[in-house]
This record gives sequence, C-alpha cells and structure tokens, in this order.
Amino acid sequence: MSAYLNTLVFGIYPYIALTVLILGSVIRYDREPYSWRSGSSQLLRRKQLIWGSVLFHVGVLFIFAGHVVGLLTPIWVFDTLGVSHGAKQLLAVVAGGIAGVFGIVGASLLVHRRLFDARVRAASTFSDTMIIILLWLQLLLGLCTIPVSLHHLDGHEMVKFMSWAQGIFTFNFAASSYVADAAWIFKAHIFLGLTILLVFPFTRLVHMLSVPVRYIWRPGYQVARQKGDGSRINGKPAE
Repeated sequence: MSAYLNTLVFGIYPYIALTVLILGSVIRYDREPYSWRSGSSQLLRRKQLIWGSVLFHVGVLFIFAGHVVGLLTPIWVFDTLGVSHGAKQLLAVVAGGIAGVFGIVGASLLVHRRLFDARVRAASTFSDTMIIILLWLQLLLGLCTIPVSLHHLDGHEMVKFMSWAQGIFTFNFAASSYVADAAWIFKAHIFLGLTILLVFPFTRLVHMLSVPVRYIWRPGYQVARQKGDGSRINGKPAE
C-alpha cells in the first residue's frame, strides 16, 4: 500500500468515520426520534432469533469491550502493572477468539434467518440486511487475524495497533505510519470497522446508544374501563 493511500485510509478516514458517527447520530435523534429503535421481527422464527441474538450480542459486547480496553489503554499502564506485550497478545487471541466464535455463530443464525425466511426478508429493510452482513464479515475478518497473530506472540504487532488507535484520538498526524507495514488482513479488519462506524447512524445499530434509564423512575400507568356510556382512562373520560 502506497504511503498516500495508507495515510488516506488510516490517517484521514478514521476522522471522517467518527465525525459522521457523532453528527449523524445526533441529527437522527433530533430529527427522527421515532426511528431510533432496532425494529422487531421477533414473532417470526422466534427460537432462531433468540439463539442468534444472544450469541451475537454476547460475542460482540465482549469483543467491543476488549478492543476499547486493549487499544485505548496507554501502554505504560500495562507496563506498570507488569503485563507483558506477549501476555496481552495471547489473552487477546484466546479471549477474542472465543468471543469471536460466539459472535459469528450468532451472526450466521441471524443472517440465515434474514435472508432465507421469506417473511423476515419481506419485513427487512436494505439497511437491516446490509449491516448484519457487514458485521458478519467483520467477525470473520477478526477470526482470520488469529493465525497471523499467533506468529507475533511477542506482542510487537499489537503495540502497532495500540499506538495507531491512541494516535488517532490524540490527533497524532503520524498515526497512520504505525500500521503502514501491518499485514493486509489487519488493515482490512480496521477499514471495515471504520466503515461500520460510518454507516452506524443510518442503521438499526443506533439502539446501542440508548439506555432506558428513565424507565426506572417513570410512573406506572393503569388503564381502567367502566361499564356505561364511555370509557375512563386513568380516571379521566376518554376522548
């Protein structure tokens, strides 16, 4: 990969993806609040949906947490704690591999259900189908990085990606140089990950940003009906 293309993909594209992620999510929430949901087809092939959804979410949540902690924790923190780069690499391979298997099995069930059940397919939008396929491909690429990582158990390769990720968030304009000589499979994994962030605000993934905290203190509602000429809702005549 040429130096110019490497800078474009790993030095400029991350900021484009993050900007669209933030602004797109804010604008969608402000202008289309009723579209801020995941959608549901749970009445169709419910058993396959439950198994696929549970496995997928468990796998992806562990992977996401591992990526955030592993990539964005300053290297000196691991050094201070006495965690060697090799130990961190091995942990990432083992834990990430297990979570990746969970995730891709679940994603495969969801993709199969969405593509091969006519009723689910008819109830799906293009973005619904597109995003689950992108996530499936991302999980596959992640698993495909494991054999390459096993040849770098000294942790040197992982330090490159930590330096790159932390460089992006600290506006280090030389960040792209850290991954210039990385294996193509890692670069493909990073590029697709950034692309998923780019399309995030335009898909059902936005529901990940919503935590229904307000339901904890929201007052309950009771619907009561009386015999007679009209109905009463919450003690007031229905209009």
